[in-house]
Amino acid sequence: MSLSEAFRIALSSLLANKLRAILTMLGIIIGVGAVIALLALGGAIQNLVTSELNGLGSNLIFLFGGTNDPEQNRRVPPRLTNEDVAAISDPLNAPAVAVVAPEFSRRALVTYSATSYDALIAGVTPEYLEVRNAQVAEGVFFDQQALGLRSRMAVLGYRVAENLFPDGSDPIGQRIRINGVMFRVIGVMAERGGSFASNEDDQIFIPISTAQDRLFAPTPGTVLKVEVSVVYVQASSDETVDDAIDQITAVLRQRNNLTYQDNNFTIVTQEDLVSSFATITGSITVFLGAIAAISLVVGGIGIMNIMLVSVTERTREIGLRKAVGARRSDIRLQFLVEAMVLSLMGGLLGIALGYGLSTVGTIVLSSFSENARAVVDLNSILLATLTSIAVGVFFGLYPAIRASQLNPIQALRYE
Repeated sequence: MSLSEAFRIALSSLLANKLRAILTMLGIIIGVGAVIALLALGGAIQNLVTSELNGLGSNLIFLFGGTNDPEQNRRVPPRLTNEDVAAISDPLNAPAVAVVAPEFSRRALVTYSATSYDALIAGVTPEYLEVRNAQVAEGVFFDQQALGLRSRMAVLGYRVAENLFPDGSDPIGQRIRINGVMFRVIGVMAERGGSFASNEDDQIFIPISTAQDRLFAPTPGTVLKVEVSVVYVQASSDETVDDAIDQITAVLRQRNNLTYQDNNFTIVTQEDLVSSFATITGSITVFLGAIAAISLVVGGIGIMNIMLVSVTERTREIGLRKAVGARRSDIRLQFLVEAMVLSLMGGLLGIALGYGLSTVGTIVLSSFSENARAVVDLNSILLATLTSIAVGVFFGLYPAIRASQLNPIQALRYE
C-alpha cells in the first residue's frame, strides 16, 4: 500500500465519523493553541517590561543604601547621605557620571479642602526630570533656587491631581497640606503609569531639601544616617555604564571606610532589571507552556482510545484486507497514518486557535503599552506541527501494531 493510498483511506474514515474525529482532536487543538498563545504572550510581556524599564531613563543606574542581606546590614549599617551624593556628582571622583538625582521619599496624608489622599512624597532635585525622562504637563517644575530656599512648592502626579481635584478645577496655584504643612502647587506631571518600584502618577514632588529639613526632619536627639532613599545616576553613555558603577563603588567604599567588608549599598542597572524580568517572565512562560502541553498528552491518549475502538469496529475489514493479500506493514501503515492525520489536523486547528488567542491578548495588552504585541513566530508553528505529528505517531503506534497482528481467519469470523 502506498502512502497516498493510506492517506486517502484515513481521510475517508475520518469523514465518515466527523463528530467523533472532532471530539478526538479537541485535546490536541487546545494543547497546541495554548502553547502557541502562551509563547507569543510571554514574548509580548517581555517586550512590555523592557519598554517600561527603558522608559525609566537612558543609561540609568539605581543606587540604594543597604543590601538584601540583613546580616550584612547589621555588620555594616547602611547609609546614603547628601555628602555621598555630592561626592558622586564630582567629575573628579566619577568622570563617567553625567547627572545625579537623589530622592528622599516618605508616605504622607495630603489634604485639599475636604479631600484627603495618601500619597508618596518624593523629595527630589530639578535633575530628576532629565534623569527619569519625566515631563510636566501643566505649570513648571521647581528650580535650584527653590531647592536652596527650601521652598514649600509641590508638583502633583497625574493621579494625585485627579483625586485631589475631582471636579476638574485647575490645581496650579492652589494650596494643599502635606502632614499639616502648607504647600503651593506649581505643576502637574504628565501621565506616566506604573514603573519599577513605584507609580509616578501617585507621587507628589517637592524639593529634597524641604523634605529633609522641613517636612520629614529627624526628631531631636537622633542622627539621620540615611538622608537619601535612592539615587538615580545617569552615565555619560551606554559604553561608560560599567565605568560609572566602578567609580561610584570606589567613592562610596572610601567614604564608608570599607576596606575588607562587603558593600553596604546596592547598585542596580537597567540591564540588570531587564535581565531579571526576562528571566522571570521566561520561566513563567515555560512553566505555563509545560502545563498546557499536558493537554497534548491527554489528546494523545484520546487518539489512542479512539484508534483502539476503530480497530475493534473494523476487525472484519482488516480480515478482508489480509485475505486479499494485505501485509502486516500495510495494515500498520493504514492505522498509523490515520492517527497521524487526526493529530496533524488537530495541530493545524490548534495553530489557528493560538493565532486567535494571541490576537485577543494583543488587544488586551495594548491598553498598557503599544510595544506589547504578541507575535507568533515560525519556531512556534514548527514546534506545534512536529509535536502534533509526534503525538500521532507515539499514540497511534500501539493500535496500528495491534491491528496488524490480528489473525485474518478470526477477524473474518468477528461479528
